[in-house]
Amino acid sequence: MLLQSQLSHGLNPANHEPPQWWATNEQRRGQRERIKGRIRQTKVMEKNSSLQEYMDKIKALCEESPGASGFDISHAMLPEPNPFATPAQRAYHGSAALPGALIGLPIEPKPELPALAAPIVSFDLNIGSDQQMFLNNNFLQTNVALSDFSTTNPAIPTPPLASNEFFANNYGPLQPFNPINPQGGFAYPNKSLSTCLQTMMPVDEKDRHLLEHFLDNFMLLIFPIVDVHQAGPARIREVFGLMQNNRAYFHCCLSVGAIHLKSSLGMEDQMDHDIMQHRYDAMSHLCRLLSKKSGYMQVIDATLSLILFHCSLGEPDDYLPDVPWTSHFQGVAHLVKKLNYAPSQFNVTLIVWIDIIAATMAGATPYFSHTYRTKHLSGHTSGLQQLMGCDDRVMYLISEITCLESLRLEGLVDDMAILSHVSALTGQLDWTEPADPRLEVPFTSSGDVVPEKLTKIITALYRIAARLYLYSLLPSVDYNDPAITTWLATMIEILKYIPAGSSGFDRCLVWPLFIAGAFASPSSNFRKVLTERVVALGYLGKLGSFGKMYRVLKEVWRESGGPVPPTGEEDDSHDAAADPNFPINTSGLIITWQLEDPSQEPEQLSQPEVLPMGRQVHWRDVMKRNKWNFLLM
Repeated sequence: MLLQSQLSHGLNPANHEPPQWWATNEQRRGQRERIKGRIRQTKVMEKNSSLQEYMDKIKALCEESPGASGFDISHAMLPEPNPFATPAQRAYHGSAALPGALIGLPIEPKPELPALAAPIVSFDLNIGSDQQMFLNNNFLQTNVALSDFSTTNPAIPTPPLASNEFFANNYGPLQPFNPINPQGGFAYPNKSLSTCLQTMMPVDEKDRHLLEHFLDNFMLLIFPIVDVHQAGPARIREVFGLMQNNRAYFHCCLSVGAIHLKSSLGMEDQMDHDIMQHRYDAMSHLCRLLSKKSGYMQVIDATLSLILFHCSLGEPDDYLPDVPWTSHFQGVAHLVKKLNYAPSQFNVTLIVWIDIIAATMAGATPYFSHTYRTKHLSGHTSGLQQLMGCDDRVMYLISEITCLESLRLEGLVDDMAILSHVSALTGQLDWTEPADPRLEVPFTSSGDVVPEKLTKIITALYRIAARLYLYSLLPSVDYNDPAITTWLATMIEILKYIPAGSSGFDRCLVWPLFIAGAFASPSSNFRKVLTERVVALGYLGKLGSFGKMYRVLKEVWRESGGPVPPTGEEDDSHDAAADPNFPINTSGLIITWQLEDPSQEPEQLSQPEVLPMGRQVHWRDVMKRNKWNFLLM
């Protein structure tokens, strides 16, 4: 009967080809899981109204006239003058000045960073007849070779930043909680953190396991660089204080505890309700605060945690509805404008970090780019090196590069201006090179981490990534250029100083690894090295920004026509990211799942797209096509 039915509909069983996912048991199992994930989303739709309400309030906040608050955009990041400032610091003050909490310690004077409107060009650039370009009297081809594009002046070593005393002074505890020994460590070293603190945090019994899991497991993943710099539980005190006094922050932590349980223990359906319940409660509290137009500091604390925690933990193919990080940070940026005082030092550092990396994701100018430019020129830190490991000066220059890219994308600068800016910024990156370029393994013989050695390594990786990002703005770039090949090879060598796996710091290197991976041609050994480090991380390699970073790179590599190094997982042969019919909820709230049309031609499913070998694919185009709204930091 089935055969007659097939023949009557013009289907010949002899010519039928099964879809690609039918090839093996593992692939069929993966397809079933994907379909189950689509169906599960219908169980959490009722929570969407609160998320949409929050989105509407953020939109209304951003549409308010900036003049309504009578407060300038830079005042919250550059508030009132510090009466105890040194003469060098006082010379910086203009129409807006830095408070003592944001100043840090001054850096030795160094050559000024040029404003984009009038860059300092450190090579002889002229235009001959017929618009021919000459660099140091040598003819420039349209396809500029990076290996030949460099400044004539040698790199000038820059004195190191101020000591870690600044970070220690500004990142002190909020309240001296009893279970924590003031001399460092816990009063009860043989007990877990949740056991020590459970009597001080009232929580429903049904949610206690989420709180315990957050404290005992996720807290270890949030701030690895901060933990290296700080001896003792200062950050634990601060986080615990926020959990006690900020209900939105508290529910955010419980939601994150549920997400970590789901991802680490494979508790799929069991955790979805808890995740959405506490996500809903967090948004509800934020909506109340925004409606009252009060408690803005609580909103900023909770919203930054929503961004940062998801970067540490969220999965690339999370199907649960959520508010995109772009909306969260847009709200934070506009709330900062409304404050009549600066946020906490830690929040300021988080805002700077997120703002700069977010700008690179969008190819846009950071919200507070002028502030970073001013702080760079005056030699003041924002605490970035002690928070995420990279020298503040390099991060400020990345902000400048995003400003240049924004101008280029808007068509406001021509090729000649871009060459000038790239040369000037290359010189600035040269000046951040340390006087002693040698790197060392950042561990003592007893296994302790040496912060100075670690941040020197991380800064070196960020500096190379910044160079790659900067040179991508040139009118024409060949990813096989010897300069790019050399930078990638250098990055591979630097990575050898950091052990792979959970004992290393790869999850702190998402942005530089991503930029380097995006430039890695099919023949580059960097693809293989990065894949090996992903495998070494185990399940941690799938979580947060690190997992999303590798997800994007795999698709970039696939579209570039080169092989994607296998990780040994069952879904390597049929990655969901490569399936255009598999939508992924990363850009907003609810998406409508479309199950496969059974009448679709089997050939359309089983025949992969044939891509030309070695073509250059921009990672931002790949993210747009796949609707991936990732913050890779």
